[in-house]
Amino acid sequence: MKILITGGGGFIGSHLSERLLKEGHNVIILDNFHTGSRDNVRHLLDNHYLEIIRHDVVDPLPLEVDQIYNLACPASPIHYQRSPMKTVLTSVIGAINVLTLARDIHARVLQASTSEIYGSPLEHPQKEDYWGNVNTIGPRSCYDEGKRVAETLFFDFHREAGVDIRVARIFNTYGPRMCAYDGRVVSNLVLQALRNEPITIFGDGSQTRSFCYVDELVDGLIRLMNCAGFTGPVNLGNPDERSIKSVAELIIKLCDSKSEIVYREMPKDDPNRRKPDISLADRALNWRPKISLEEGLPKVIEYFRPISKTCAPPTKRPN
Repeated sequence: MKILITGGGGFIGSHLSERLLKEGHNVIILDNFHTGSRDNVRHLLDNHYLEIIRHDVVDPLPLEVDQIYNLACPASPIHYQRSPMKTVLTSVIGAINVLTLARDIHARVLQASTSEIYGSPLEHPQKEDYWGNVNTIGPRSCYDEGKRVAETLFFDFHREAGVDIRVARIFNTYGPRMCAYDGRVVSNLVLQALRNEPITIFGDGSQTRSFCYVDELVDGLIRLMNCAGFTGPVNLGNPDERSIKSVAELIIKLCDSKSEIVYREMPKDDPNRRKPDISLADRALNWRPKISLEEGLPKVIEYFRPISKTCAPPTKRPN
């Protein structure tokens, strides 16, 4: 098939592009490289089945493809809080553009939604029928509400125009090619540990996250895209819930680091607990992640080891 990946130069998009190329598909990466990087896909450039187009998803997309994965949007707090209006436009106008294209060319389209649509959840673990607890005017709202509106648009286009949609709610994902110092837990802690810097934890470290290795997340996205008659939304994430403090301690151990943990004020609207209920993904997609943090983190550490020697940390830590 001919497959379009918006945001294909990003962390998850680059792994998805690599996997689809290995399966023999023609892949078009569409990215404005606002937060993505050509370095993420440099190793794919010799593949004759790959085309890269520098383009912003907020502009119309005149392409002919069979499937569309819509991954275009800043996804880390430091990036989307730096450009909140751009984040909203990418989520909302970008969704309209990919849905309009899918409608016009009769393509199937998958929306990379997020666990952030649940906000700071009052339900634990989070199921797909939970409507969320989101601050509409906070510093994270540009991302949270942008993604929520995008889901609305996907289902409205599906009901009104018959567009063949899929919606995945992606929980915390980690792996090689994460952006250094972009505000994500794993990349920040690993780089700090490799540099023997103080390990920065916000709050008291008791807040939890559930981390899924990127290869398994990509497998879930592909299964969802190719599952007949199932729109979602469906949670894709690892239900292995860990406190941030325990993750920091594990990273210090795996890096054989001399770092010590320091505590900072919790950012506004930062969720206290985050764990997906993936029973729907298990039933509908036969998907359940198996790679533990203890297995996945060493691969991330080896990826960041050379970067830690050359990539200077920011003057101000991201929240």
